[in-house]
Amino acid sequence: MTPAILYLVTEDWYFCSHRLPVARAAQAAGARIIVATRVAEHGTAIEREGFALRPLDWRRSSLSPAAEARVLAAIRSLYRRERPDLAHHISLKPMLYGSLIAGHRGPVVLNALTGLGTLFIGDGHRLLGGAVRRLLPLLLDGPRRHLLVQNPDDRALVLRRRMVARERVTMIRGSGVDLARFTPSPEPTGPVTAVLVARMLAGKGIADAVEAARLLRQRGVGLSLRLAGASDAENPTAIPPERLRAWQAEGLIEWLGQVADVAALWKEAHIAVLPSHGGEGVPKSLLEAAASGRPMIATDVPGCREIVRPGETGLLVPLCDPAALADALTRLAGDAGLRQRLGAAARRVAEAEFGDERVAAETMALYRRLLPQWG
Repeated sequence: MTPAILYLVTEDWYFCSHRLPVARAAQAAGARIIVATRVAEHGTAIEREGFALRPLDWRRSSLSPAAEARVLAAIRSLYRRERPDLAHHISLKPMLYGSLIAGHRGPVVLNALTGLGTLFIGDGHRLLGGAVRRLLPLLLDGPRRHLLVQNPDDRALVLRRRMVARERVTMIRGSGVDLARFTPSPEPTGPVTAVLVARMLAGKGIADAVEAARLLRQRGVGLSLRLAGASDAENPTAIPPERLRAWQAEGLIEWLGQVADVAALWKEAHIAVLPSHGGEGVPKSLLEAAASGRPMIATDVPGCREIVRPGETGLLVPLCDPAALADALTRLAGDAGLRQRLGAAARRVAEAEFGDERVAAETMALYRRLLPQWG
């Protein structure tokens, strides 16, 4: 059997940054790969891999009934035309729309939660009210359905809410990190620099990090905070660019916007920080920081605590507590030995547990379990 695997994902950049190693592994094992996504800047890169690219005209934030009806019709036509053996739906909207169109007699469906923020914490998916949550088990559960989660907290919550039968849930921690691209390097010279890599969303704790920087300045702690990431116009919780620029003008942060070479950015950093409000799978930015040998500070929420292990790879702080975050930054800023010890351990954990080859192998094992006829 030569299976056809269709990846349904909202954004082409997200497929390339989070699912490319898995798709490559499936293709190497003989599968035909189809990628259905909104095409912006990564269409050529996807086609260069030898994958079939199927552009979709959809947006994460759209609530227009007419536009969404057109998207559903396009997905229905796509599934009928391509006849995938396995449909891998990535994140909330693809899960909902793809599962609805696939039905219970279509392809085997793998719904991949990238963090339960998309379901219960509210990161801009206003479509999901209580009525939709009640419908989720009908869409996500069934003999030809499987749910993929990234951390044990999400798995426990899914089972507690009886969204999916226990035997149809698998946990694979994160989307992996390229250990050859993200490598340790000596700390840079100059002032201690903390870097926060994320989309500039309220739920990523951006304002908490800025307030911590304000507290550090009041305390006379010499630490620079750099924010790397775009203000996501598709998300209603995005921090407006003018607010980011105002914080920068105040001297609290340096906002870099979208950074193409994140590996080089970590070489310029001393500390990684992510004061997330929750809803993470396993944050890609923390995996990349760990692989780069940088100590991490994050909030004690699901996903973050998978890679940030207190006293081993970094420090955890309470949710929405800028003072505690400032204390943790002060501690690491003043102790180079501690930073280096935590950073070295972070690299070891990344190598042992989170490499993209490991994640690809675990996902391939799941694919073969879902498609036992795949020889």
